[in-house]
Amino acid sequence: MNEHATFRTVLLVGRRAAVIDDARRRLDPSNLRLMGATGLDEVRSAFARTRVDHVIMGAGIDLETRLQIVRHVFRSSDSTTVHMKDRAGGPDGFLPFIAAVLRGLDGDEV
Repeated sequence: MNEHATFRTVLLVGRRAAVIDDARRRLDPSNLRLMGATGLDEVRSAFARTRVDHVIMGAGIDLETRLQIVRHVFRSSDSTTVHMKDRAGGPDGFLPFIAAVLRGLDGDEV
């Protein structure tokens, strides 16, 4: 069976690997494959390894790098969505933001 038919790949992008790893452990959705990246090079690597369906990006990465990441995603795929967290919620808002986006991807009401 084609793994992609049952699992969607979500790339979590943030400034600190520990925060991303913690989010991956705490969320553990059964129908999604969660990957992590902390910058443009790791995003490029993820896209080179596998198809990425959704990118969820924190606000801790500087704006220029965030824009470079978005540019890379859209040049690499015409089907990947990008979800960017605001700065106002701070680092503590990253996990709730990810959870809300994932609920929306599953079609649940928020």
